Amino acid sequence: MTAEAARRWASTLDSVVVYAQGALCRRLARGSAPTGGHVRVTGLPRSLDPGSLRARVVGTPGVRVTEARVEVEAEPVGSDADELRRKVERLRDVCAAARERRDRQLALIEEVGALRPVPPPRKRDDPHRRTPVDAWLELADFVDRRLTGLHTGLLELEEALRLAEHELDIAADRYARASTDAPSAHVETTMCAALTLDGTADTNVEVEVEYGVPGAVWVPAYRLTHHQGEADGHLLLRASVAQRTGEDWTGVRLALATADLRRGTDLPRLRSVRIGRRQPAPAPSGWREPPAGLADLFTGYDGAGSRRDAERTSVPVAVGAARRPVAGGGAVPESLTGGSGFGAVAGGPASAPLPPPPPPPMPGYGGPPAPLPVPGGRPAAPPAALAPAAPGRAAPARARASAAPAAPAPPQRPRAVGPPQPSGDELDYAALVLYGPDEQQARRGRLFPGSAYDAVTAEYRGRAEAVAALPRPGHAVPPRESAGSFDHRFDAAAPADIPSDGTWHTVTVGEIPVGLHTEYICVPAVEQIVYSTLVVSNATDQALLAGPVEVTVDGDFLLTTALPTLAPGGVCRVGLGPAEAIGVTRRTNQHESTSGLRNNTTVLDHRVHVELANRLPVPVTVEVRERVPVTSDADVRIEERADWTRPENAEDPEHRVPGTRLWRIRLPAGGTAALDGGYEIRIPAGKALTGGNRRS
Repeated sequence: MTAEAARRWASTLDSVVVYAQGALCRRLARGSAPTGGHVRVTGLPRSLDPGSLRARVVGTPGVRVTEARVEVEAEPVGSDADELRRKVERLRDVCAAARERRDRQLALIEEVGALRPVPPPRKRDDPHRRTPVDAWLELADFVDRRLTGLHTGLLELEEALRLAEHELDIAADRYARASTDAPSAHVETTMCAALTLDGTADTNVEVEVEYGVPGAVWVPAYRLTHHQGEADGHLLLRASVAQRTGEDWTGVRLALATADLRRGTDLPRLRSVRIGRRQPAPAPSGWREPPAGLADLFTGYDGAGSRRDAERTSVPVAVGAARRPVAGGGAVPESLTGGSGFGAVAGGPASAPLPPPPPPPMPGYGGPPAPLPVPGGRPAAPPAALAPAAPGRAAPARARASAAPAAPAPPQRPRAVGPPQPSGDELDYAALVLYGPDEQQARRGRLFPGSAYDAVTAEYRGRAEAVAALPRPGHAVPPRESAGSFDHRFDAAAPADIPSDGTWHTVTVGEIPVGLHTEYICVPAVEQIVYSTLVVSNATDQALLAGPVEVTVDGDFLLTTALPTLAPGGVCRVGLGPAEAIGVTRRTNQHESTSGLRNNTTVLDHRVHVELANRLPVPVTVEVRERVPVTSDADVRIEERADWTRPENAEDPEHRVPGTRLWRIRLPAGGTAALDGGYEIRIPAGKALTGGNRRS
């Protein structure tokens, strides 16, 4: 094995933690540490966040990672996507050929259908000739036979074209749905982690590389299995995961978390409040002024460029010549900046040497820009515009510069007093870019914030982040919304396979033991139907997030409903729909009378009779909900005559309605029960409204 091959280690994806949006991936790489400790770990996706790269040595004491950075590599590669692309191109050619044959047939049909008998021209002295009817009929018969054959062939060609287009649509759909882990070209650009190891050379080590990627989302889902008569059940936690990170997750250890991967972790800074004379603020840590004499660093480079301009023959400035951007959004032809021009004329006069371009104002930290001295002591002047050159020749650079009017200088603001105030981007040393001598005068040799992603990486990240807009499954709730103020992590019990295709995939996470018991509730005053509900209690130390739950009772699928968020130790009810095996009947009787010394009190006596019948093979507990009137008038009295009770938890949304009363009765298998209740409403005669008393 060569030294170059020893420095490149292939990596395998070991585990993935999917957060509310985004994922944290861990790769493992093994190899022999070379002399110098420089190692490249390959296989990283293009959509990764460079600032999230972490690396460490696993299981080898005395060896550690001292440096880790992200680099982009390009290498030729072949994949199944190339075969799909070639198949689509071949079928596209087949469709084009079939369409061309169909069009030729249509043109031939149109040509044959346009056949008409044309009589010969008649001279002035020739007598009128009789029309050859037989010839006309023979021509019509020929056209009819010919068109019949052509239309038969047209049907066959149209059927062949339809089949070819159908195959093309299928192949194009398969190519469009192909995993984004496959490259779209013969050259694949990948990212690698450039690591520097500090330790003994030629030692077999294992390195763990961790990085974050966007483009991964998940929502919880459940399957609840219950048997009637049992006090517990099995709740299977599943997750719908979608990812388009650019790499397939094959056989990885999967974990799901409710936390926000991009949450801020910066500690707020407490600033002092000073009373009295103003004190200068200290300079920020990690920043210093540019070194003195930085402008003279490139004097030799500029002089070499001036000599090259003097030796180069002059070139005419053609329309559309290449221009190089400068500060302020303008452009300068490359002939003025040392680059090669277009349309050079051999034997032309030499162009005059051009002095180095004047520096634009240097952006200061926290203050307005200030002018910099120009090497050589010449005063700074803005670049002049180009004067029109004679046809076929180019005017000297100094003549063109002096002939054109000078551009107005931008207004200068007064320089602010105080220490520099660099922004957070300027203190992010990993993202700073050192500009070379070919850049602008104010940027050459200095560090400036650069773009964290190139165009290709930005495209990959934009494609990955589009997964967040996927339509969610029914009853699904994002984990960040249902988790509330707590964060939990759920580890899958077995390795999972999730391709990078941007669609939902269901993964089994594990089984959660829950307490279950069935309750039957009816409100016969509204509807004489008994409804079945499952009371789910979470006895674990993990929360159950809101999501869809498939309920299976006695081995038969019942329905899919929504499970609310259930904190550790919490209890909730899951509705299962009407229970046809339990019947309920409600009858009421109302009697109106008067009482009192002068019959000045109206008495409304309401009687309620409820009958229940259990046709299930197991005993059940039924909760019957009734209501009594409520009043805010002290003179109106309501007297209850029943053994019902008030709700114990008045804060329960189901029992929050004033006047709610409950019956709880246990019915044996095949048993019946009758419940009697009632109440009296006593209304004084002075409080009664004519025709206003409600009778029910």
